[in-house]
Amino acid sequence: KLLIKDLKVDEVPLRIYQPKWPPTGKRRGILYFHGGAGTFGSIRAFERICRYIAKKCNSVVVSVGYRLAPEHPYPGQYFDCLSATLYFMRNLEEYHVDPALIVISGDSCGANFATVICQILLNKRDLPKVRAQVLLYPGLQGLDFHLPSYQQNASVPMLFRKLVLYFCFRYLNKEPSILEDVLQNYHVPESMKQKYKKWVSADIIPDKFKIRGYVPQKSTLYKPEVHEAVKELLAITFSPLLAEDSIICQLPEAYIVTCEFDVLRDDGLLYKKRLEDNGVQVTWYHSESGFHGILAFFGYGIFSFLSGKKIMDSTVNYINSL
Repeated sequence: KLLIKDLKVDEVPLRIYQPKWPPTGKRRGILYFHGGAGTFGSIRAFERICRYIAKKCNSVVVSVGYRLAPEHPYPGQYFDCLSATLYFMRNLEEYHVDPALIVISGDSCGANFATVICQILLNKRDLPKVRAQVLLYPGLQGLDFHLPSYQQNASVPMLFRKLVLYFCFRYLNKEPSILEDVLQNYHVPESMKQKYKKWVSADIIPDKFKIRGYVPQKSTLYKPEVHEAVKELLAITFSPLLAEDSIICQLPEAYIVTCEFDVLRDDGLLYKKRLEDNGVQVTWYHSESGFHGILAFFGYGIFSFLSGKKIMDSTVNYINSL
C-alpha cells in the first residue's frame, strides 16, 4: 500500500513512505526522528511505526537516519535532523504535501531532536510554520536526575536510571568516571538550580505521580570540576526544557506521550506544563502500564504490547485531527 524510497541528503539517509493511492488533496508531511539515545537505532528498526503512520494518516512520512555518536560526534545529530527537515520543507510540492500540515515527531531522544528542531525553525521565516510537534516519551533535560520518575523507575527495564547517564556519556563522548557524581546532581551550580526550579522541580509534578515511593532529595553538593566536564548536559540543545519563555510561547501545539514506568516520564510532564503555561495547546496521552521504549516492539505480533498499540492509535487519532 506504500511507495517507499531511500535517498541521502547531505550524507544523511532518509526513507520516505507515501501512500500508493493518488492523493485527493494535499497530504500531511511527517518527519520522524527515531529513538536510541543518539548512539543506536536505525530507520529499519522503526520501519513498522513509520509504515503504520503513513497508512493510517494518509501521510508522507520521512524517517531520518541521522548519524550516530560517538563516531559522528554530538551535536551532529541535530544538524542531520535539521538538514532532513529543510530538504523536506523545500520540496513539499514533489510529495503533494500541504505546507500548513507539517508535523515534526520522534520518540525518546528523537523527541528531544524534534523539540530542538521546532525551536530552531522559529528563526527561519522563509519556511512553512510547523503545525504540531509529536513527542513520544521525550527526554528533555539533564539538570535533575532525582525527579520522582527517576527514583520510582530506577530499575525498570528497558531504561534504568544509570543507563540514561551511561548513554548520555557515550553520546557526548565523556569519560564515565564521574557518572555517580552526575547521578547525584553534583554537576549543577546552585545559581542554575535556583534559576530553573520554576521549570524543573519535583514540586511541579502532580502529587498523584509521587505516591510510588518518592523521597525528596536533600540539598546536594556542587562540584565545579564535574560541571565543567559535562556542561553540555545543561545546554539548550541537550535540555530544550530550559529554553526561555520567549521561545516556548512561539512553539507549535504539541502531542506528548508519557509512560508510567519510565525514568523520563517527568520530563514529558514538565514540558507539558511549560507549554501550557505559555499558552501552547497540548494534547497529552499517559500510558498507565507503558514503559520506556515500548514502541520498539510495535508490530511484532506476539512480542508487541497492547499499551504500545494504544499509544500508536492515540497518536494516529491526534495527527488525523489536525
